[in-house]
Amino acid sequence: MTDGYEAADALSGEPDGFERLWTPHRMVYISGEEKPKTSAPGEDCPFCRAPKVADEESLIVARGEHAFAVLNLFPYNPGHVLVCPYRHVADYTDLTGPETVEVATMTQRAMTVIRAVSAPHGFNLGLNQGAVAGAGIAAHLHQHVVPRWGGDANFLPVVARTKALPELLADTRTKLADAWNA
Repeated sequence: MTDGYEAADALSGEPDGFERLWTPHRMVYISGEEKPKTSAPGEDCPFCRAPKVADEESLIVARGEHAFAVLNLFPYNPGHVLVCPYRHVADYTDLTGPETVEVATMTQRAMTVIRAVSAPHGFNLGLNQGAVAGAGIAAHLHQHVVPRWGGDANFLPVVARTKALPELLADTRTKLADAWNA
């Protein structure tokens, strides 16, 4: 019996010396099969659906009165959190005063918690307003909180459309949720 490398080498000719990092779960993101079909609120919107599911299953880290923090299902880095209002609104200017305050305070809390859990060197914070601005789900506002470390960028996303993540989402969610409530 041969291992996978020997079998692949026998089929492919000269081995190229590269290791393979298989990320088949990303095909859902690349193909867009789980993106909302409409911009309407409801079960088709993942940010409307998530609060109706158990936190562990939906990857919700914390809940507030007007907003919640959830792990990005396709993170740029471990601990990539999205702060979302419960209400289905697309534009930052459509938030109420209390929603704006809670999105801001939950963003601050997310940064504090992520610092305590994983000691990033910095953060990217961002609201992508509209598909043209890079919003993957433009119909439901969400604030990105992306932890960054010196040297965390590498060649994989550029040449292989692959992001290496050293921690499972469920493990990240547990660490952040536990620290959030500490």
